[in-house]
Amino acid sequence: MTDDSSRRNPKPNKSLGRRIIISVITLLVILAATIGLMGYRYFQDALKPLNPQNTNVTQVHIPLGASNKQIGSILQNKKIVKSGMVFDYYVKSNNMANFRAGYYQLKPSMSLKTIAKRLQRGGTDQPIQSTKGKVLIREGANIDQIATQISVTTDFDRGDFLKLMKNQTYLEQLASRYPKLLNPAMKAKNVRYRLEGYLYPATYEVEKNTSLKSLVNQMVAKTNQMVSPHFAAIKKSGMNMQQFMTLSSLIEREGVNQTDRRKMAGVLLNRIDINMPLQSDVAVLYAIHRNNKVLTNKDLQSDSPYNLYKYTGFGPGPFDSPSISSMSAVLHPLDRSKNYLYFVANTKTKKVYYSKTYAEHQQQIAAHTSDNN
Repeated sequence: MTDDSSRRNPKPNKSLGRRIIISVITLLVILAATIGLMGYRYFQDALKPLNPQNTNVTQVHIPLGASNKQIGSILQNKKIVKSGMVFDYYVKSNNMANFRAGYYQLKPSMSLKTIAKRLQRGGTDQPIQSTKGKVLIREGANIDQIATQISVTTDFDRGDFLKLMKNQTYLEQLASRYPKLLNPAMKAKNVRYRLEGYLYPATYEVEKNTSLKSLVNQMVAKTNQMVSPHFAAIKKSGMNMQQFMTLSSLIEREGVNQTDRRKMAGVLLNRIDINMPLQSDVAVLYAIHRNNKVLTNKDLQSDSPYNLYKYTGFGPGPFDSPSISSMSAVLHPLDRSKNYLYFVANTKTKKVYYSKTYAEHQQQIAAHTSDNN
């Protein structure tokens, strides 16, 4: 007897099921590969400048304490980078950290590496006001800050400007043109930039045919114009030009009003007379290549000739570009006969307190600066 049940109830087609499973797996693999490829391409694309042709400058503020992830989000929102997440990954994978708070002038044409390095270098404490066709150099700006400002408001490159500041042939040409102004700077030892302090704070026109050298020439010429009427008075003071400009640059950053500038100048000159260190925070900040920082004991011990806590005298040279007001204060100090050697300011009220002795100075600090922070 033949069993026909196998014909009436055929077994499931296992080969068909396997084909379906293989097809599904293949589709999933293709889908995963496609997504992975798209993700890889997106990541690689996000590593490149957002728009190499877009050189328009955008001011970006990085707040104090911002994390890499937060910085990435800020840059993405400002349309400087394609992906804040990729920026975060990039800086972590390249061990790039210590980004500084401040205002930055950034462009969509910049690479992630360029942006990250600029954030490490530091921005400005205040927003930069760009003026088309002009360069505004602020009172108290140092050469590194001036380099940044020039690169923001002109087509000149920051690196090219700093190279010019080290160009010995160019510096000698300037010194031959303005010997009374620049000869002491050319002879000074251990200076960072020989033109530090000699690029006068003002607004300078930048025409289409203006070269980088001609722009710097304008700045030095302006300094010579402002200082030359006082050459005789500077010589009479017993200081050479480099020393005079150094004190003026310290006063520029320390004083708020002219009376205090003149009193502070008296304090610094009194210290110089007795070979006492000037102990200026402005000098230490310059020594450690920072513009704004709460100084630590380690900072105060930094081994730099610009550290006027550690070394006596004037140091190598100026710390920034002083205004004529600060120069005038050094030439016309107040209250030298009172023998003040110390001063401290209440940062909220801006009032400055002067003392003859260290004990009095400590009392002034306790009495008047408890609300500084």
